[in-house]
Amino acid sequence: MPYDVQAADGIRVLLSDRHDVVERKMMGGIVFMVSGHMCVTASGRGGILVRVGPEAQAGVLKEPHVKPMTMAGRSIAGFVRVMPDGYRTAASLRKWVKRGVKFVESLPPKSARQPRKR
Repeated sequence: MPYDVQAADGIRVLLSDRHDVVERKMMGGIVFMVSGHMCVTASGRGGILVRVGPEAQAGVLKEPHVKPMTMAGRSIAGFVRVMPDGYRTAASLRKWVKRGVKFVESLPPKSARQPRKR
């Protein structure tokens, strides 16, 4: 399944005023990194992935159209999958992007990766 191009375009617009955003093709989708941290993804497996943090995850999972993010059958702490009905409107997509940004802004910025020593 290809990622939701409209969602990716909407996320891109919502993050366009920031200078610390990097897009990467990962996990069959487009990952939007903010200050070096995964923030929100237009997922190749459907919906968008949003980093909400482990403390908020349980509460967010009670909202409509939200599922746990899983990889290899395991739930990933701090991330949720929002199905398309959960971000169908511009306002709802904005809400999810803001949640992701709010969480990653609480994290220390990542430094540039150093090459591995062999």
